[in-house]
Amino acid sequence: MVFGSQLTSGIVFGEQVYEGLDIITNKVSAQEQRMCQHHMISFVDPLVTNYTVVDFRNKATALIEDIFARDKIPIVVGGTNYYIESLLWKVLVNTKPQEMGTKKVTDRKELEKEDGHVLHKRLSQVDPEMAAKLHPHDKRKVARSLQVFEETGISHSEFLHRQHAEEGGGPLGGPLKFPNLCILWLHADQTVLDERLDKRVDDMLAAGLLDELRDFHRRYNQKKVAENSQDYQHGIFQSIGFKEFHEYLVTEGKCTPETSNQLLKKGIESLKQVTKRYARKQNRWVKNRFLSRPGPSVPPVYGLEVSDVSKWEESVLEPALEIVQSFIQGRKPAAAPVKMPCNEMENKRSYHMCDLCDRIIIGDREWAAHIKSKSHLHQLRKRRRLDLDALATIESQSISADCDKEPEEKGSPGQNEKELKSGV
Repeated sequence: MVFGSQLTSGIVFGEQVYEGLDIITNKVSAQEQRMCQHHMISFVDPLVTNYTVVDFRNKATALIEDIFARDKIPIVVGGTNYYIESLLWKVLVNTKPQEMGTKKVTDRKELEKEDGHVLHKRLSQVDPEMAAKLHPHDKRKVARSLQVFEETGISHSEFLHRQHAEEGGGPLGGPLKFPNLCILWLHADQTVLDERLDKRVDDMLAAGLLDELRDFHRRYNQKKVAENSQDYQHGIFQSIGFKEFHEYLVTEGKCTPETSNQLLKKGIESLKQVTKRYARKQNRWVKNRFLSRPGPSVPPVYGLEVSDVSKWEESVLEPALEIVQSFIQGRKPAAAPVKMPCNEMENKRSYHMCDLCDRIIIGDREWAAHIKSKSHLHQLRKRRRLDLDALATIESQSISADCDKEPEEKGSPGQNEKELKSGV
């Protein structure tokens, strides 16, 4: 992503903020860092678990403004699209005491330890609008919304309404924070990408991944595991690649070589699967939050096909340079940005309750997918069979009751004869 239009020289930075696990996080190498100044790399202690996207946004924004002040062009390389989005648009809520002028601090990690349904019920009492958009199982988001209200006295949904109402705002957030933006999206054929990601894991193993994991586990996680207090939901411990080898790391040297080897293979396979799932998720994010973003403040997204790396220069490098040069010179690039239809009527946070499956579904698209899913259709067929069986039982009982009434209505032969003689 490129910001601004002053000079062609620039500074690159990524968001690989934690120290350690350089191989598993595919951190920019020392050689690459010598080629161009990098920022936001390896400056957060691995034991820090409360570093948030707001912390990232604040530090990165200050860097961007400093780079502009020196007549350079900052380039954001990602990575985690949620973090990148926080730099492009006004989408986050500040609740820290020094930013809001408040003194109360709510520990979100402590909130997340509570039962999800209890948290959701608390949120529904103070911010029913936000509660209706969040699944009770999504404890991190529910806890965050509670934190916003408890620290500011203002509901999370009200903060978001204020952002959306700002000039240039839209349904997904406030206005763009920088002018003259462009986004370069490198994408590949899914089969090619899957193969490339599998090879990336194999290359990591060859580069010493297991030694890195063992050392990190010994220094930072072994004691937590012994105390049963390990946390794979926060900080660097949630990084793809560490938790997948948990069983292997905690049992190494305590089980048979055969079992250890099986756990190692399981960890490798799990890492490959999770990496591919994450790549798909990131592509969906680009499509849903960038390409299909409703509202006026949407920078152009230029797609660069990277399936065939032998054509890197003509397919990627040259088009990218032409696009960037065009923005610098204030002219329209020869390449056309990627376009996707935007359904402004679609509600990404609508609440749906499926009584058949006993599930809460958030979002119109997710609901449409759910009612077509195999699990839902299976429950639907099951319910129809039960309804038919119940109907058949009711009809059978009704026929049986009619048969029992028939002799009563006809009466006994003697009774009928007496009735005829008496003229009844």
